[in-house]
Formats: sequence, structure tokens, C-alpha cells
Amino acid sequence: MSLTICNVHFTQQSEPIVWFSSPLAKLLRLRGRKSVNVKLGRETIPATVRTIKKGGHHVYLSAGLRRSVRIPKSGHVYVYNEDEGEIQFGPLIGVLTDSRIRSSASPFGERTEFVKQLLRLGQRRAYFFAFTPRDINWQQETVHGWFLESGGVWSRRVVPFPDVVYNRLPSRKAETGLQLTSLRERFVRKRIPFFNWSFFNKSDVYKLLDNDPEALRHLPESINNPTSGRIREMLEKHHFLYYKPSAGSLGIGIYRLTYHPRRGYFVRYRRNSENVLLRFSHFDGLMRMLRARHGSGLNHYVVQQGIRLVEIENCPIDFRFHMHKDGENRWVVAGIGAKKAGRGSVTTHIKNGGSLMTPELALGRIFVDRSDDVLKEAKEIAVKLSEAIERNYSHTLGELGLDIGIDRDGSVWMFEANAKPGRSIFKHPALKEQGRASLEYILDHCLYLSKFRKKEDS
Repeated sequence: MSLTICNVHFTQQSEPIVWFSSPLAKLLRLRGRKSVNVKLGRETIPATVRTIKKGGHHVYLSAGLRRSVRIPKSGHVYVYNEDEGEIQFGPLIGVLTDSRIRSSASPFGERTEFVKQLLRLGQRRAYFFAFTPRDINWQQETVHGWFLESGGVWSRRVVPFPDVVYNRLPSRKAETGLQLTSLRERFVRKRIPFFNWSFFNKSDVYKLLDNDPEALRHLPESINNPTSGRIREMLEKHHFLYYKPSAGSLGIGIYRLTYHPRRGYFVRYRRNSENVLLRFSHFDGLMRMLRARHGSGLNHYVVQQGIRLVEIENCPIDFRFHMHKDGENRWVVAGIGAKKAGRGSVTTHIKNGGSLMTPELALGRIFVDRSDDVLKEAKEIAVKLSEAIERNYSHTLGELGLDIGIDRDGSVWMFEANAKPGRSIFKHPALKEQGRASLEYILDHCLYLSKFRKKEDS
């Protein structure tokens, strides 16, 4: 097997011919061969082989061959041969996404800039494109993909099914219909790696890890769809709970419940743009208020043990760990944002008055000389938790967002895991380099999932 970067060029001949520069023909063991199968994605076309005296690793594809195999563009890309009679260009990597609001300049709405960054990064190593569910032709096994040209201009090209699909569909609603469920399963049946499978609900992760002792040490007690009796029991046990929608995001619909034996029951929540604090003398009054606000919607809530987090200026701090699988299929910490809650806020979300800082700054103010050790341990635990989630999950994962808390003793807790984490932490000036590293990990893991890696890495 040989794998190397080559420079692809196009010629005007109509016959299916491929020319290799002498050094590349030697590397790919093509000297003396008269024909070879040329492959892109799942498309394979036989072609005549010719060698030219030219230094470096260059490939010239005739116009007829280019059209047949659907090579999307010239430039640098990997070329790979496992069998002497076949060479494959690529990898062909598809980013699956969508948006309700689209234009020719922004075909993926507010996600267009993220997609551009990813495609720009992979331009010299892969055929990287983006597509929506509507761009798939299942009968012909092709995709009408969006490619990024120089200058940031979009172009559309029909290509074979990709070697890997990176799923960034934007919402639970976008991927829960029967059509999207079928889409994922059809790719998998064709043995095309597809990550990440879908969004998690808050209760999903706790069910996954219910029998994983290593992970359970770092999970607060949680109950899905609890009865009012169980909520009362947990309040009397822990004195402090979070009550939140299992499919929620951005801190919407979350309540912080507190019990003081002599003062009664307290609830904090966000209403419109304000933080609300209410007191109830009796537990039944608290539950009546919650039912009045949500009715049967409470059937989709989770109650979770509250953890007394470290604080700065009396405001709790938690951490978003952005995790990736790397080019060697290992979990790594790509970036960490420390989120400080707004005064009186139930959560640390920026939209609810929270603020973002680096973990070094936050932990340095809290643990002083111990801060480096606390952060190192938190990173190690985040990797172990990611491994545990993957171990117990039946689909391919390549990216996770872990919401991590550290209590006053330095113990590490995981509150939530997100299969398609947002990237807001990378907007912090000090975290921009980590944001770029995150994109690199996505590309490297796509290369891992495709055949385009060295044998020793597989």
C-alpha cells in the first residue's frame, strides 16, 4: 500500500487516460502497467496508464476520465493504492448540514462561516464539500455538493458518495424525521462512516453510563421524568437540585430548586430576560407553579443533584470541554471555556448574563498554586468520560461537548454531554487557536475514518 499527496491536473483528451510523473508512478508501483482502475468515493472507472518524465508527484487526468469518475477539482489531494490494479483519490469528505434561511452567498445560513473554515482547512489534503439532505441522489449514488473555490466563492459539483460523512445537521427537529433517520441508516448500510449520529437528550447519557462504574463516579444523581414524590425526596436528600428539559439547550426552561428546612422551598429561573426567585412555604405550592407553567411538558424533564461549584465573586463557574477524536482515533481535549454565571442566574450561559474566561484564569483565582493540578486532572477525567460514552454508544462518535463542574474540594462532575457541541467558546480571543485546533481534529479524524491513513495508524 502507498499513500501520498499529489498534485492533480486536467488535460483536454476525451479518452480515459491518466498520466503519472515518474517518481509517483514508481511509488505507486505502476511502472509497466498499461491500465488501472481510477476511484473516487464509490465510483470506479478503468483508464489507460502513461508515465511522463517530470519531477515531484503529479497526476494528469484526461477530460473524459475526469467526467466519468467525477473528480471535482484540480490541486493537491491524497492518492492511495491498496491493490496494484487500483488507485484512489481523496478522501472525499462530506459535511452534512442545512438551514432554513439560505442564499447563494450563504447556502447554510449562520453555519456557512463554520463550514467555510472547515473546507478551507482541508483544501490541500482532501476533496472537502458540504451538502444538505436534498442534495443526495440515492438512485445514482451521487451528491450535488458545495465546494469552496479560491476567494471564498461557492461552486456546485456532482460527486460520488463520499468516503466519510461528518454530520452537522443543526437541530434536533432537523434530524428526527423518518427521512433523516433513513438517511443515516442508508449511509451506514453502504459502509460509509457517518459521525456524529444525532443529538443526545440529557437523559440519554445517564442511561448509557448507568452500568459504567468509572463514569458513575463523576455523575450527579439524576432521574428522568421524576414523580413529585421523587423530587421531594431528592430535595430533602441534597437540598439543591436542577430541574431541566431533557431535550433542552441554551439553558432554556431550567429551574434551580433549593430546600431550607426552616425557610421552605426556593426556585430560581429565567423569565423573558430576567432572573426570577420565588419562595414557597410548602412543596405542593412549588409543584403547582411548575405544572401551571409546563403542564404535561414536565413529563420530559430531568431532575439532577445540585453540586456546590467553585465560585468567583459569589457566582458559580462551570466548564465546557470540547472533545475530539484525533487522527489516531484517540479522545483529546481540543478546547476548554470557563463560564461564570451572571449574578442571580440559574445557569452560566452567556445569553443569561454569563461571561467566558480561560480555565487557567478561572482556576488560578480559585485554587491558586493547585490550579495546574486541578486542570490536569479535569482533562484526564474528560477523556475517560468521553471513552465511556463511546464505549456504551452504538453509533460512531467523533466529537463531544462535556459540561463539567468542579466542586470546592476539586472533585470533577459531568452534568451533560452534547453530541454536536456549539462553538461559542472559541469566540474568546484567547481560545481562537483552540478553535483552529478543533477544525484540524475534525479533518484528521475524517482521514482516519477513510482509508487515507498509514497502515501503522489503522
